[in-house]
Amino acid sequence: MKIKSLVIIVMAVMLFVACNHKKDNKEKTQSEMEKYNKGTFGYDAEFLSGKGKIITLKNEAGNAQLIVSPKYQGKVFTSTAEGNEGKSFGWVNYKAFDSTDPHMNGYGSEDRLWLGPEGGKFSIFFKPGAKMEFDNWHTPPAFDSESWELDSATNKTVSMSKDMSLQNYAGTVLKIKITRNVQIFENADIEKALNIKLGSNVKSVGFQTDNTLINAGDIAWTQQTGAPCLWNLDMFPPSPETVIIVPYNESVSGKVATTDYFGQIPPDRVTYKNGILLFKADGKSRGKLGIPPHRAKPVNGSYDAKNNVLTITSFGVDNKGTYLNQEWTPDKDPLTGDAVNAYNDGPLQNGSQMGPFYEIESVSPAAFLKPKEKLNHKHSVFHFIGNKEELNLIAEKVLGISLSQIESAFNNKKI
Repeated sequence: MKIKSLVIIVMAVMLFVACNHKKDNKEKTQSEMEKYNKGTFGYDAEFLSGKGKIITLKNEAGNAQLIVSPKYQGKVFTSTAEGNEGKSFGWVNYKAFDSTDPHMNGYGSEDRLWLGPEGGKFSIFFKPGAKMEFDNWHTPPAFDSESWELDSATNKTVSMSKDMSLQNYAGTVLKIKITRNVQIFENADIEKALNIKLGSNVKSVGFQTDNTLINAGDIAWTQQTGAPCLWNLDMFPPSPETVIIVPYNESVSGKVATTDYFGQIPPDRVTYKNGILLFKADGKSRGKLGIPPHRAKPVNGSYDAKNNVLTITSFGVDNKGTYLNQEWTPDKDPLTGDAVNAYNDGPLQNGSQMGPFYEIESVSPAAFLKPKEKLNHKHSVFHFIGNKEELNLIAEKVLGISLSQIESAFNNKKI
């Protein structure tokens, strides 16, 4: 009897200590967060560190930093060009960490890696035979909720991996291994990658994700079995004056963009002329568009005039490659999809909304691979703040459009 009572007392003490330790950690994280204003890198770093181990990569000067999380599917959650007090460029969905969602755990992040296709005959988000509607749409846990392996990390790089088994809409079981390497850039790397010269009054941060998909099974992926693809999605906080910029190839024929993924985008929110598509990204009207591979260029971006932030993404594009259709229908050709996408968040019909945020996305060609073969897709993100004239030079050089043209696009002025 005495031994039993002693065991109960010991267990009660251990539980009390554990609860108080957890409480102390929570209070410490809350106290640390209060050092920084919401919207700063320091605020997000403290918040995320309270949700699990994070890895912070820094350039040599220490001003450019980014947060990577193997626990949260290898996401690059956010970055800054000015240290802890600087603006946090990624969108973090704080409320998503308090519960789980059967469809998608929308934690946010300025670069996450998903696999596609989302819809179509080879979808990996719908079970075979299921009607393609929201109730049946589920993001595979392997890249939605499960932790990834941390293989190695330094001050500037981190390498992660994940083994997964996914069944597609055609019934094929895909055995897959993913490797994902993230590297923060020095200013010289940014200049080389974009063929620009950074002015003395501009601060920047840039990073690359190097993603590889391996057929880890014993069957070849064909146009009959279906195949996956790599899919990078970048989530950023919007403002009333944010515009997405998508350069496209004018020298070919055919449609410029698919603009009705979630219903037709209103004409006062998208415009294209002289090889530049502009899409209003204020987080107030839900819409998604896509650029087919023969029209796509390996770069796009956004400009937030309110906060004077220029963002550029660069990635691989195969203009003659086979890209998978990701629309929520099994009735279209599964081998005619888009290579570049952009999304503006907005309220659903019931008034609810995950964000607001906006997304810039790139997709790899279909991974028609034999066992042990690999497909690689690189995707880089850059942010610039500072002197507007110097930002304008970067925009004109890389995106082919001036900041004044971007700002006037949705103010009843010509591009």
